[in-house]
Amino acid sequence: MTSTTPASELPRIHGFLTDFHRRQAARTVEFPGAVAVLDDAYRHSRGNNHVLAYGAVDPEALAGYADEALGHLPYRYSYVLDETVAAACLAPMERAGFRHATTLLMAHTGEVPEHGGAREVDFDELRGPVTASWHRIAPQARPEHVHDLVERRVARRRGADDVRFLAAHTPEGEVAAWVDLYMNPETGIAQIEDLVTAEAHLKQGYAGKVLDTALREAADAGCGTRFLTAFSGDWPHTWYARKGFEVVGSVARFERLL
Repeated sequence: MTSTTPASELPRIHGFLTDFHRRQAARTVEFPGAVAVLDDAYRHSRGNNHVLAYGAVDPEALAGYADEALGHLPYRYSYVLDETVAAACLAPMERAGFRHATTLLMAHTGEVPEHGGAREVDFDELRGPVTASWHRIAPQARPEHVHDLVERRVARRRGADDVRFLAAHTPEGEVAAWVDLYMNPETGIAQIEDLVTAEAHLKQGYAGKVLDTALREAADAGCGTRFLTAFSGDWPHTWYARKGFEVVGSVARFERLL
C-alpha cells in the first residue's frame, strides 16, 4: 500500500494541526486569522501556550496578539502555518524582537511498512523514560520546566479522535523508544510526533520499530495522509526521508524571551 500526499493536501494538514491545537487547549483566545491556545497547567510548555496563525493574519498585528494572549508568561511564541503569510510576517516579527525558525512538514509517500512490533502503552509507563530524555535533550531546563514538558502528554489525548502512545521494548521489557500517534480516521489524517529513543538504546533499530508501527496502525485505521514535523536544522529529517517521507511544506516559528 502506498500513499501520495502532494503539497495540494497542505490545507488538510493545516486544518488537522489547527483542530488539534484547539482541542488540546484548556482555553483559547480568538484573533483575526489566528488563535491563542493556552493551558495554565503547563505554563512552561510553549507547545501548550502560543498563538497559531492559521489564516490570513495581519503581519503587523501578530506580535501584538502574542503580547495580549501570553502577557502572563515569560515568553512569546507563535506558529504561522502558511508559508506566504509567514514570509510577510518575518520582518514585522523581527522588528518586534522575535527570533525565527522553521519546522518542516513531511508526509509519508512510500510503501507502508509491516508492523514494527511496538505496542500501545499508558502514559504512566512512559513518564520515567520521557523525563530522562528531557534531562538529556535540555540539560539546563529547570525541574518545573521538565515537569510540564513531560506531563503535557496528558493534554494531547484531547487533541484528536484517536491518540496512542506507542513504545518499543528491549527483550528485558525496558522501554527503548516511543512515539505519539494522533489520528482522525473520519478525515483520513494522522500525525506522528515526538519520536525519541532512550540514550542507552540509540542506534539499535528501536526508532524504526516505533515509526513502522505508527505508519502501519495509521494506515490500518484508514489514514491515507500520514505526516510528521521535523526541525529544518536538525538531522532527523534526513532519516525520515530515507523512511519514505518527503517535505510538503513548512511552519514558521517565532519566539521572544522576556
